[in-house]
Amino acid sequence: MKKNILLSIFSGLLLWIAWPPTPYTTFLLFVGFVPMLIMMENIIQSHVGKKGKKIFGLTFLGFFIWNTLCIYWVYNSLKMIGPITAIPISLIPYSLGPLLMATACWLYYRLRRITNRGLSLFGLVCFWIGYEYLHQTWDLNFPWMTLGNGFAVSHQWIQWYEYTGVYGGTVWIWIINILLFLIYTGLREGKSKALRLSLIVAFVLALILPLSYSLYRYHTYQEQPNPSNIVVAQPNIDPYAKVSDIPTGKQINILTHISDSIGQPNTEFFIWPETAISDQVNENRIHSNNYFLQIQHFLNKYKNGNVLTGAETFKLYDTRATKTASPTDQPNQFYDNFNTALNIENSAEVQFYHKSKLVPGAESMPFGDALSFMKPVFEHLGGATGSYAGQPEPGVFYSQGGIGVDPVICYESIWGEYIAESVHKGAQFIAIITNDGWWENTSGKDQHLDYAKLRAIETRRWVCRSANTGISAFINQRGDIVQRTKWWVKTAIKQDINLNSDLTFYVLYGDYIPRAGCVLAVIGIILILGTGIKRIKKI
Repeated sequence: MKKNILLSIFSGLLLWIAWPPTPYTTFLLFVGFVPMLIMMENIIQSHVGKKGKKIFGLTFLGFFIWNTLCIYWVYNSLKMIGPITAIPISLIPYSLGPLLMATACWLYYRLRRITNRGLSLFGLVCFWIGYEYLHQTWDLNFPWMTLGNGFAVSHQWIQWYEYTGVYGGTVWIWIINILLFLIYTGLREGKSKALRLSLIVAFVLALILPLSYSLYRYHTYQEQPNPSNIVVAQPNIDPYAKVSDIPTGKQINILTHISDSIGQPNTEFFIWPETAISDQVNENRIHSNNYFLQIQHFLNKYKNGNVLTGAETFKLYDTRATKTASPTDQPNQFYDNFNTALNIENSAEVQFYHKSKLVPGAESMPFGDALSFMKPVFEHLGGATGSYAGQPEPGVFYSQGGIGVDPVICYESIWGEYIAESVHKGAQFIAIITNDGWWENTSGKDQHLDYAKLRAIETRRWVCRSANTGISAFINQRGDIVQRTKWWVKTAIKQDINLNSDLTFYVLYGDYIPRAGCVLAVIGIILILGTGIKRIKKI
């Protein structure tokens, strides 16, 4: 038992060391699951009882170590509600993913009881993909630890994400780990030399072919010239001070000053961070809003200029027009709050995009009505649960010159398919606006930046990233970070990017891999349940 515990811990540590933003250790993803697979095999081949329970518990242990060490920074974003309260709340994201991962491994064990090792390992990959897709789509979504994200610091290896998205990386990691595991068990169990040789050949091909194609694609990819001058501003305003201590008008003055310091007559977009306008703005009266007028005044000298900025906005209704609307103090009046991206230009045209992928617990109440009784609890803890509404589909902003840009707000940047939908609608580059200052100077901000490189590859679009306190950056269509700022520095950077209107295979077809994996996972679960029912009937 002690040996199996050590194997599980070893897997967790290997996966942590391999994870972004650690450089030069990505290759450990190809071996990180091998100790875990050996541990499960040891239990399956043993004569102990309650094997399923042991597999679930030990896999959870390893995955909990991996997840907690990678996303420890979640605690920092919760410290404002008090260190004692933040600890149990932090355990939710630390534990929920590992629980789902351990469930996938438990299902593998159950499938193993009714079929052979090879088919069960295939089922394990499907169960894992099913967990990842569930964790991307349900109300408690947190796809931060999707396996394919692990290649974000080694983006030269996965240029084929333009065909598969990050789930192609998940499948690749599992194939390599499983082949190594089978080679090991083949040696341990004295399998034939021909079988072992075929497994070694399969391992080499599975590793070398995708890697070779990717490196070839990386070094031969050429962007089509279609330049546009973009300025990204980083005002470096303490997120805890921006709401209460620094007037919004002064914050906009900081943004206009650093933007104007490097702006050119042909600059087409000035990109400002999430909630750069921190006061609540009434969308129904935007044209008379002082902050809107302040920004339009700044744009007077930039004929084709646009300001794409984050803002806190709200809408008023005479009836309960949406499911998320709440009553005001006035009779027969309701409102919605939004975490918004605005596109402001010299004309009277203003475009709105409301953040759709809301952070569970902080920006939205998971499972809506079913857990509505929890709202007072979160409010007591200092949260804003359920206070934001969103929009059901991604958006595209268009400049006066016809340039399409995908406005992406913070957390949304880890949804590949969601961003691909905006590109399919006409976005020619991606603008990520975020405020990573809540996490402080931790690896969270670096991981968030690295994941943006994957969106560039999937869509073959430039990414222009504005972060309130850093790291702001420009990322080209190959996923290279062309420019980046330092953390906690007030600055602005500019770049001539190339707009792109071509659509990749992934943009056209989205997350087809996890959808197929989910169908196969459901079939596997039905087989497990069906066999269990038959056994009960025999009894």
